[in-house]
Amino acid sequence: MQSLSSRRFYSNKRDTKMPTAAEALALLQNMDPCDSDGGEESFLLQESLDSDMSSSDEMSSGSESRPPPKKKGRMETQTRPNDPNCETAKDGTVWVKEEVGRPLPHSYLEPYTCDGEPTEEVRSTVKTRLQSFCCLVSLDILDIIRKCTTEHGRRKEAGWDMSVHELMAFISILLWRGVLRIPSLADAWSTTLGFSQVKTIMARNRCQDIMRHLSFDEKDTRPQRVETDKFALVSNVWQMFVANCIKSYDPGQYITIDKQLFPTKSHCPFLQYIASKPDKFGIKFWVAYDLKSKYMCNAMPYLGKDLSRPSEETRSEDVAMKLMEPFMDKGRTVTTDNYFTSLSLAQQLLSRKTSLVGTINKTRRELPPSAKQLDCKKFTTQVFSTTDTTLTVYAPKRRKTICILSTMHSTVEIRDNHKMKPNTVTDYNTMKCGVDVMDQKVRQYTVRAATRRWPVAVFFNMIDMAAVNAHMLYRACTGVKERRVDFLANLAKELAEQFMQEKMVEKEKLLCQQPATPCPWKRAMCQVTIRCKKNHANSRCVHCHKYTCGKCRQETKWQCQKCADKSDH
Repeated sequence: MQSLSSRRFYSNKRDTKMPTAAEALALLQNMDPCDSDGGEESFLLQESLDSDMSSSDEMSSGSESRPPPKKKGRMETQTRPNDPNCETAKDGTVWVKEEVGRPLPHSYLEPYTCDGEPTEEVRSTVKTRLQSFCCLVSLDILDIIRKCTTEHGRRKEAGWDMSVHELMAFISILLWRGVLRIPSLADAWSTTLGFSQVKTIMARNRCQDIMRHLSFDEKDTRPQRVETDKFALVSNVWQMFVANCIKSYDPGQYITIDKQLFPTKSHCPFLQYIASKPDKFGIKFWVAYDLKSKYMCNAMPYLGKDLSRPSEETRSEDVAMKLMEPFMDKGRTVTTDNYFTSLSLAQQLLSRKTSLVGTINKTRRELPPSAKQLDCKKFTTQVFSTTDTTLTVYAPKRRKTICILSTMHSTVEIRDNHKMKPNTVTDYNTMKCGVDVMDQKVRQYTVRAATRRWPVAVFFNMIDMAAVNAHMLYRACTGVKERRVDFLANLAKELAEQFMQEKMVEKEKLLCQQPATPCPWKRAMCQVTIRCKKNHANSRCVHCHKYTCGKCRQETKWQCQKCADKSDH
């Protein structure tokens, strides 16, 4: 029995001419499957469609001034939205919905197989804790700080001077304060909260004097540099420190990029307020860390909004590309949060043989429409793919979804647990903890102190990062497993050792220049006070050159010259 649509078609064929291509296509799409008679009508419709298309081509070839009709393009746009597995984003990106657990047709990127380790130059150099610290805060950096601090001190006081070893002893006091967690720097010399090791290194007034004059740039050329660089007051020292961190360590496969807020309320033109952070106010840094060792690989400060950039998205991409520039083209994987992650950043990194895994904001224009819906069931997963990129939409709760963009995973699989998390979510949770652990280490034994000058706050952050990185370098180069608090205490001793030796030598020289007995019109007091209460003294000790009274001197037995010579040897 012939269907109604086919009878209508044959009657129209006998009475009128053949239908046009658009009419034939509409008739094919609206035909019910049960009305088909084995393909005769479809064959006739296809024949009419081909004849109509050939006639349109002949008309377009004969008329040059008239533009040809775009019937083929119209067919493609009409058939794409009807495909249930294809979705088009607002920016035109076409996503294909894939099955969970099915391999995706992505190009294979060979991963970086080497673990993070110090470079060969550092391995051959680092033998002590002080050497590991000087690989990061080098003698060139210390010399620049000494020169600028001395110049600033001489503006206030003529003849003011400071040596590099004295600056290292000053850093040692800062480390002792972080280890002992003394509330204020001045409390390190108090009778109740003070520490004897700090008192022997340097006097309190001298330490406060160095803190007052601490500077990191030349003041004469500062106005010209500030016009082009907001970070000019400490830019040179910071860039040298970051360069030393990059060349001292070769990170592993996984690198994490995130922000760090160093707490301070100093007068700063780019001070940030972040409500989600514990200290709210501070200077923000963009930091890249190695996932396995928690080594700070690269960092750059946030100096406020740059009006030269067209949008906020390009700024996040620029920051990520600059942080990853020294580690590109080797097959590494970078983990980012929703501030950095975008489809364009993933494609840029992929072109440099670097994969990306990160959460992406659901307001991005490149996401498919179904990824922004909130009516997903609990513990469900949807997978979308585009050119070498995978998008995973996971619902951990009802009416809540998480979007993970990845160029590392070619297969999205469900883990065997009650929450049914896909491997993209679990891998992201594992690789995202690098910055949080680093912040925890920095805050645990920080040298940060109250200051109104933001370059000093940046210097404190540099010392904290250098201490964490130096601990990792020392353990990797020497194989000594030492707690971080013990490492910091021993590092503080090594930093102040040379200065204390110089101070002892200088003190002995001054004592040797003093007369053996006091002047007739002066009265000396006993400087030993072991058996007396500051008695008068007339003679000095032959070893320490201190005035010693009769009670505090050591009585020796009577000896002959031969026995005395033997005892001396």
